[in-house]
Amino acid sequence: MASQSTTHGELPSVLTARNVKKSFHVAEREIEVLHGVDFTLHPGEILALTGPSGAGKSTLLHILGLLDRPTSGSVSLDERNAWELPNEERARLRNRKIGFVFQFYHLISELTALENVLLPAMVGESTGEYRRNRSRHESAARGMLTSFGLAERLTHRPAQLSGGERQRVALARALLYDPPIVIADEPTGNLDRATGEKVLELLFREQAERKFSLLFVTHDERLAVRCQRQMVMVDGLVHSNAAL
Repeated sequence: MASQSTTHGELPSVLTARNVKKSFHVAEREIEVLHGVDFTLHPGEILALTGPSGAGKSTLLHILGLLDRPTSGSVSLDERNAWELPNEERARLRNRKIGFVFQFYHLISELTALENVLLPAMVGESTGEYRRNRSRHESAARGMLTSFGLAERLTHRPAQLSGGERQRVALARALLYDPPIVIADEPTGNLDRATGEKVLELLFREQAERKFSLLFVTHDERLAVRCQRQMVMVDGLVHSNAAL
């Protein structure tokens, strides 16, 4: 089964991967997990990436999100090959351009809900820059948490929040810089159906208002069919859903 290009004619892209391969060394063996993936995410689209466990979705997600380096191939963001950039420049690009929403929230237990939302600015800006921008960042964070129904939870720590509340905090954190790309990795996988549906409606609402490109990684076919485009990962390659 050949890998299918996701390019739609001359449509622009906000995130492009070309011939991405990834291998891991296990004992004395080299195991290739990604076999030359081509992938394109277009401006403002909602894309679902599905596939069985072990197909390589998480590995690809970490590479697309600039969290893990591919063995070979390129990932282009802002018309630059991100993996050719210096570490500091690539980290800043990831910090400002990509928001992440994970299945298990990844909130910092010692921080309040408000502080967790402010975390991208805390770690992504110099001390002086953050001091100058703090009032604006706090206003944006408070506004989002309030609009997400968490006005009474600003000073609560993650252990004091429900799963749905934690995921709403995580979503607000992902949107602090109003990034053009949001990657949501099984965002409802740790929630019951009713709570997960509320989080999804909130995520779709924010996407409709902000027009960011939204990449879902999911096993939930009910969620996948709500997306504008579906890709399927099988044996380390990405395919158009229509091509299977």
